[in-house]
Amino acid sequence: MITKETIILDLVSDHPETEAVFSRYDPVEGQCVLCSNLFDTLDAFCSAFNLEVEEFLEEIKRVL
Repeated sequence: MITKETIILDLVSDHPETEAVFSRYDPVEGQCVLCSNLFDTLDAFCSAFNLEVEEFLEEIKRVL
């Protein structure tokens, strides 16, 4: 089950198709977000980008 406490590394390892969701934020950060945030939880990632975690979880689920 994917929750806001899921570690990005675990998510991407189990579901490589989710990489595309994260890569859309590369231009916002100006670098590879997976490189910078790989060990963050989804909640921490969303906080860093001022995203609603529940909306982001829905976005992730759409690619699964």
